[in-house]
Amino acid sequence: MSTRRKFIQQAAIGTAATLVPVPFFAKGSPAKKITVAVMGVRSRGYALATNYAQMPDTEVAYICDVDKEYLEKGLDAVEKLQGKRPKGEKDIRKVLEDKSIDALVIAAPDHWHAPAALLGVQAGKHVYVEKPCAHNPNEGEMLVAAEKKYGRIIQMGNQRRSWSKVVEGINELHAGIIGRVYFAKGWYTNNRASIGFGKEVPVPDKLDWDLWQGPAPRTAYHDNYHPYEWHWFRRWGTGEALNNGTHEIDVIRWGLDVDYPSKVVATGGRYHFRDDWQFPDTMVVNFEFDKGAAASWESRSCNTYPIEGDSRGNIFFGEKGSMVIIGNNYSVYDNSPKPNLIKSVKEERSNATAVSNNTMSPDANLDGVHIKNFLDGIRDGKPVSSPVHEGFKSVLMCQLGNISWMTGRQLHIDPRNGHIMGDPEAMAHWSREYEPGWAPVV
Repeated sequence: MSTRRKFIQQAAIGTAATLVPVPFFAKGSPAKKITVAVMGVRSRGYALATNYAQMPDTEVAYICDVDKEYLEKGLDAVEKLQGKRPKGEKDIRKVLEDKSIDALVIAAPDHWHAPAALLGVQAGKHVYVEKPCAHNPNEGEMLVAAEKKYGRIIQMGNQRRSWSKVVEGINELHAGIIGRVYFAKGWYTNNRASIGFGKEVPVPDKLDWDLWQGPAPRTAYHDNYHPYEWHWFRRWGTGEALNNGTHEIDVIRWGLDVDYPSKVVATGGRYHFRDDWQFPDTMVVNFEFDKGAAASWESRSCNTYPIEGDSRGNIFFGEKGSMVIIGNNYSVYDNSPKPNLIKSVKEERSNATAVSNNTMSPDANLDGVHIKNFLDGIRDGKPVSSPVHEGFKSVLMCQLGNISWMTGRQLHIDPRNGHIMGDPEAMAHWSREYEPGWAPVV
């Protein structure tokens, strides 16, 4: 059994060690109370802020957003839930000066994820960073180095790592329920509208455009950047592969029990519309691994036809059968000519309202499980289910898919560290340019 598989199985039963500092809390915090600052609260961050506000012995002490409208909405929502109004601030650097803050929660645009996380651990805070943990591979490697250097938890928001039935299903795979697993598939579908061709316009009064750009090189404001369509511009976003593919590709890597691929090739394009969108709206990424396994991820951003009856999910294929994982449920089939269902495991909740392609939160209850895992790691030293040194590997697979698509060729990967071999042009995408004075450091 591999060392990584042992870690996963131990983490599932709460016995493995993780990087947790002593003392667990920032100076000035009550013994068991965790104080949190949330950065970026328009949509995903709003869902996280309201979820953290409902956690026992947890206080959302700061809401940070560069948009006054979303800042006020976040403050109002959290105050209503916890009975105490957080402080509002647009500059995360000022928030991190407060020594009473134990944890930073990051749901700002992707180009801010790693730089803000690095600032957080350097200020002595634990960090919950939404996927993807990094805009580019170099930033991911910096986060892994920072996790070791500063001894703080950095948990990535790939929530399926904490979903009970997904954990159970992956453990069943590793125990051999369908024999040796040699191929996995993941998919995501949506019906996103065109973003059109943006026009340069004055920056809205409510928005601090300079702080919004932060570490990214400066550019003029266009009317199709903020608040959401930045996802489809390379300067700030990472496309559907990292925006949503991170979840399914993470489950693929987890289920196959692999770290880095040996080959990556991506095909696709912006087929549905003609507009400013800079990533594929239709994409297939294929991966090969040295252990004798392969995987494929399919994305259709503008066509909702489901696979296995759902807009997103995973299938694993093995010598004895197959496993389908959708939401927090899984089903196992034998390998007969007409496969028979041999096991079906479903989450039993009377208030289950999961919506797979909801951009704010597919399921607030399941979000809470991953949040609790993070808080337990801070409070009690329990293992977190997605430390950044694991989450980064899945994010890197998505980034390699984008790099393959941008260069138009198959990438050969060093399976020891995920680096691209023999292709300087592709490796040029390993990092990015930063606004002078904003480059992140470990």
